[in-house]
Amino acid sequence: MKKTLQIWSALILFLFLFPVLINYLPKSGTSPSSKLIKEPAKIVYASNIMEADIVETEKKKALLYFTHSHEAFEPITKAKNGKVAVSHQSENIMKFGEKLKTQLDFNGVQTDFLDFDNMLDMQKKGIAYGRAYKSIRPHVEQEIANKEYDLIIDLHRDSLKADKTTMTHNGEKYARVAFVIGMEHENAAKNEALAKQIKAEMEELVPGITRSIVRKSGHGVDGKYNQDLHPSLILIELGGIGNQEDELNRTITVIANASSTVLSNN
Repeated sequence: MKKTLQIWSALILFLFLFPVLINYLPKSGTSPSSKLIKEPAKIVYASNIMEADIVETEKKKALLYFTHSHEAFEPITKAKNGKVAVSHQSENIMKFGEKLKTQLDFNGVQTDFLDFDNMLDMQKKGIAYGRAYKSIRPHVEQEIANKEYDLIIDLHRDSLKADKTTMTHNGEKYARVAFVIGMEHENAAKNEALAKQIKAEMEELVPGITRSIVRKSGHGVDGKYNQDLHPSLILIELGGIGNQEDELNRTITVIANASSTVLSNN
């Protein structure tokens, strides 16, 4: 009986020690893949990323306003009221400013309006056409003093007829655009440089969509158009009195696309 117990004890001891003893036996044909070297996993937490490592592209900012906010288009006023008019309280250039804002926002340019109430008040008071730049000036000054802008557009409608302000590209009609630069102030060169960039980009998109840059100076003209307030303030003449709504809408899209491209490259 004692001998049997010794045998069983020896067997149990052998089975217990076997896993330890096998590690000391010679190994042959060991490949690198048969050895697993475990290293602690590296976990990157959000808190490990420094703020400097996060690069966010700040949106460019634009401001839109309308010195002559009542300017209207004959085909649109006729369709609305049955009367041809070049001045209208609601069917006017401001309507297309709203569309331009939407397109600029869509293209990544954060866009503000100058306070509409101010412009509507100017309409109601019957501010004389020639005095409009002086009347709106303090409102523009206040806005740009409170916020920085990369582009400021004073949007107008030209007085030329449709044959001068309409063109066709790939079977679609567009309202042509002119840029007006007041030359009698120190920002004139910068205003014109930005206008040229946007004009060139528009021509890349739709050849022939822009007219010439109109430089204004001398007796009988404003000479500044409030562009002395900011080096990125440009005056855009959107089409003329005879342009149709669809033509104006197509051009609005081109202005927004071109402006966005120029701002992203500057």
